[in-house]
Amino acid sequence: MTDRESSLSGKVAYVTGAARGQGRSHCLRLARAGADIVAVDACAPVTEHNGYPSATPDDLAETFRLVEGEGRKILADEIDVRDLAGQQRIVASAVEQFGRLDIVVANAGVLNWGRLWEISAQQWQDTLDINLTGLWNTVKAVVPAMITAGNGGSIIAISSAAGIKAVPGCGHYCASKFGVVGLVNSLAVELGGYGIRVNSVHPYGTDTPMGNDVSMYEIFRDHPTYIHSFSPGALPTESLADPDLVSDIVVWLAGDASSLITAAQIPADKGYLKI
Repeated sequence: MTDRESSLSGKVAYVTGAARGQGRSHCLRLARAGADIVAVDACAPVTEHNGYPSATPDDLAETFRLVEGEGRKILADEIDVRDLAGQQRIVASAVEQFGRLDIVVANAGVLNWGRLWEISAQQWQDTLDINLTGLWNTVKAVVPAMITAGNGGSIIAISSAAGIKAVPGCGHYCASKFGVVGLVNSLAVELGGYGIRVNSVHPYGTDTPMGNDVSMYEIFRDHPTYIHSFSPGALPTESLADPDLVSDIVVWLAGDASSLITAAQIPADKGYLKI
């Protein structure tokens, strides 16, 4: 099935962490399927503990340019998901400009490394605030507009394989991503009566700045037995997965072809979770 065949024509999608990586890929694929896009990203350092560079305003500008190149409209702004008022403001602007909101891809998140009793209180707090409270802020900003519109819709949270199978060296990240699953499952029940579906996607080893963070190898160097918790999966694996492969799942969950799917955890892991 192509993006055009899955047709999201006339729909509007809100994507967080949209400046690059998975977020940009989701924006482009949703636009290619016919949706107009609302894109937000902090475009600045969000925690000092990440081992990879932050997105920039130029990154978000490139996402804007590429979505327009698909022939779709886009509204974009530099907003940290921890900023509830900022998210509420752009959602209001999006509804005013586009008249509706149908699809939400809660993609923004961070991953950094350290053993649980050795990380700082700030490292713990930053991770939970961005990955979990940031998702709650997104939910609080978008759900009232979706209910008011009365068109149903699809909310897609990007969790992680580490939100189903915990691993050593990033327990704070695992805790935040397990929390995403609980939030998604509860929200799916609460929104079912409005025809709004809520699901989470669980990638593993994705080719993004986060996925290429070499500081991970310092953990393996210092604690060699930890590597056994990170299997390559069941399918042949020569490299990190292209974000576009995760976007295949996002576009499917956004459209009518997945109309029976809610409160589900969709793996994008080459079978890693079963190894």
